[in-house]
Amino acid sequence: MGCFPCLDSEEDGSELRITKNKDDDDGDDEKRMEKPMVPPGIQSFSLRTESPKTKKSPQSKKESMKQEDVLGINISAQTFTLKELAAATKNFRPECFLGEGGFGRVYKGQLQSTGQVVAVKQLDTSGLQGTREFLVEVIMLSVLHHPNLVNLIGYCYDGDQRLLVYEFMPLGALDDHLHDLPPEKEALDWNTRMKIAAGAAKGLEHLHDKADPPVIYRDFKSSNILLDEGFHPKLSDFGLAKLGPTGDKSHVSTRVMGTYGYCAPEYAMTGQLTKKSDVYSFGVVLLELITGRKAYDSTKSHGQQSLVAWARPMFNDRKKLAKLADPRLEGRYPMRGLYQALAIASMCIQEDSTARPLIGDVVTALSYLSTQAYDPSSATRHRSSNQEREERRKNESEEPESSERDESPKEAAVITNKDLDRERAIAEAKLWGENLREKRRAAESSNG
Repeated sequence: MGCFPCLDSEEDGSELRITKNKDDDDGDDEKRMEKPMVPPGIQSFSLRTESPKTKKSPQSKKESMKQEDVLGINISAQTFTLKELAAATKNFRPECFLGEGGFGRVYKGQLQSTGQVVAVKQLDTSGLQGTREFLVEVIMLSVLHHPNLVNLIGYCYDGDQRLLVYEFMPLGALDDHLHDLPPEKEALDWNTRMKIAAGAAKGLEHLHDKADPPVIYRDFKSSNILLDEGFHPKLSDFGLAKLGPTGDKSHVSTRVMGTYGYCAPEYAMTGQLTKKSDVYSFGVVLLELITGRKAYDSTKSHGQQSLVAWARPMFNDRKKLAKLADPRLEGRYPMRGLYQALAIASMCIQEDSTARPLIGDVVTALSYLSTQAYDPSSATRHRSSNQEREERRKNESEEPESSERDESPKEAAVITNKDLDRERAIAEAKLWGENLREKRRAAESSNG
């Protein structure tokens, strides 16, 4: 269990504001709030940044670094020199380049000392994330360990260079397997999608329920889910992570940060952050896995740009639920599994945060779904049936609704059975969460 014995979860008023808009007018001013990082040889770090209201001389800054409250945390990560990481990445050559995010560029490398293949993330010194995010990530990943969290191997602080060294994830980020796929790249199958969803939920559950105090991820999105061999998911990029409320506190007040399309509405409007904010973001990613669409796509027409806004009206029309499935699945998915996954996603993205399930309930439901192995060969009849009905609608365009009325009794029975399956599936998904919550309440009352 990860434990943060001395870390204050309250906002100190000097946190860097992180947005994805590089044209933000006040971004440059707020980047100046950074405080020099404690040298890497010291095994304790401060999470505080200098208040913009207080101006100190360079000498007083040095003294304040020694006198401020620091975390008594043993950093398990290894320290590297810039020379070592330059050698590992062949001096950061373009052929080693893997991608770029809010923190900076990521390169593939091989440590000369051990031969281990790693991913090296290099801070963009002119970017929007700075020393505080660097410190948060080093500290978080030094005390949080779980099969569904990426492993931090080490870090480097050398002059103005700040780098993080992770285990290498050979299959890249989840969004690379869902969006803008080249024609020759095969889409993820249904079983793999549910496996990724369940694993990512387990990683989030560890942050919410196992860490002490709990950790709110605050930037849960498909590009932050990295994939190991066998499509094993691991959460990465903890620079925006925040300690959750403790005691009788219901939320943490903080500046709004994250990525557009994933941010919970109540957090975006009030800045009040709870674990349910992460649950909303998880629901968006689950919808991405089901639909294959981006959380926000500016290239689409108005009304379809936001994934949640596009999908939510269809939840109330059983005839449209199949339209939410990724077309690249080509009908190769279990109808009942689709309904159950959509039921879970719809509960996660409720506008009322109190109506959203706990992440533990989500893990229970998705763990069940991920164990229900689906045989793609059974999808042929389902796919052809959909195609035939669509062709009939096109051929009978003068009376578009007659195709449903003229279906044979056998076909009507099949549709009715599917509707019943959907109702049972949604009811079961709700019961999983309700039953687990009741058990937890009973356990807490007996312990009390």
